[in-house]
Amino acid sequence: MTAFPVPAREGRAPVIGWYGDDFTGATDTLATLAHAGLRAMLFLRVPAQDELAAAGALDAVGIAGAARAMSVPAMREELAPVGAFFRDLGVSVLHYKMCSTFDSAPDKGNLCTAIRTLGAYVESPFVPVVGGQPNLGRYCVFSHLYAQAGAHGQVYRIDRHPTMSHHPVTPMGESDLRLHMQAQGVESMGSMHYPEYAQSEEAQDASLTAQRNRLAEGGQGQQPVLFDVAHEAHLAHVGRMIWREAERRMLLAVGASSVARSLLAHWGCAGKEETRAPGPAQGPVFVFAGSLSPVTLGQVRAATAYRHVAVDGALLLDDAAYRSRKLDEVTALLRSGENALACTNLSGAVDTSRAPLVARISADFVAQVVGRMAGIAPLRRVGIAGGDTSSQVTRALDVWGLSYLCSVSPGVTLSRVHSHDRQLDGMELMLKGGQVGSEDLFNRFAARA
Repeated sequence: MTAFPVPAREGRAPVIGWYGDDFTGATDTLATLAHAGLRAMLFLRVPAQDELAAAGALDAVGIAGAARAMSVPAMREELAPVGAFFRDLGVSVLHYKMCSTFDSAPDKGNLCTAIRTLGAYVESPFVPVVGGQPNLGRYCVFSHLYAQAGAHGQVYRIDRHPTMSHHPVTPMGESDLRLHMQAQGVESMGSMHYPEYAQSEEAQDASLTAQRNRLAEGGQGQQPVLFDVAHEAHLAHVGRMIWREAERRMLLAVGASSVARSLLAHWGCAGKEETRAPGPAQGPVFVFAGSLSPVTLGQVRAATAYRHVAVDGALLLDDAAYRSRKLDEVTALLRSGENALACTNLSGAVDTSRAPLVARISADFVAQVVGRMAGIAPLRRVGIAGGDTSSQVTRALDVWGLSYLCSVSPGVTLSRVHSHDRQLDGMELMLKGGQVGSEDLFNRFAARA
């Protein structure tokens, strides 16, 4: 593997800083960078100086957030200190890491808000928007997004995808990502379509410059340009054009982990993607599945290594006595040494009307399970399924950082918890989005010696 071309050393700024709009996606970028040999740490908030120092010299610094499910005012409040932190840290590329399915809406997870807020803290007006991630079955062709349903499922145009077109918070009703983002307030966008990658570098640069000039002449302060990605080979072309500008001045890039993947491909240091089962679990394993995805439901139904606990999301939210009984049920299983899998969608019936509220109460539920077990036999391995649920759960725990351990499945990362709480520090945490992972994922996660 070619050495990282801009080696970090003591006192030198990390090259990449990323903010994940949900926790599962943030850990996917962590895994992408770690595979390539970069020293990376994912923080659960803007880190304090002692936390940053404890992480040591880093090539890449991440902050896991929950902007995908936030209102516009909440996003501004969330992202402003993030932008200031990365500006002061001196990164070359500030990456707003969004879901690979681009699920966002004018009133939730607004991409225009992210671009305008974070863009105020970078020097370059150029905002590359990377449109696909082939290793996860996400393809952007002529600015239209397509996504695979499940690990080996059919590929759908995103506005016809059986899950993402009906997402409970940010349903995708438009496949042209330019129109999708313009509906959220982006005035105008350029676009680089994949046939241009077959041209010379000079021709590619001339096309990009012409598009940026057109946007500047239109009076836009920022110059967002959407890049097609239909094949892994396209990433190096995209990364070269991003890095060409980032070498000169700090820029903001928007997209999934394909932003990092494109830079790594250009640098020639993209690591081989290897997924493996984690080592044997030390004690009982707890998994909470809050995802409404049929992919996650299939994984739950295949999880024979667990005792299943069906949890009604509405009752969890409205009935304190019911919530207490379920806490007792889960902790009793874990105390007896059995693996426990709590699922809010065990029947397959989907109620999306109060999904954000259910995600929040689910976070409290998981934190209470972990807290109860801390005084008995601290849990050493916990898994959360669902992007919004993962974001809420991780914020409910006393965790300041995550470092990479292994990739359990494409897009599914197992991380080591860093916490000031000795009962939590060192715990293994798997955060899984609804659309990713093999059917036997949970069983492999629970394997013991």
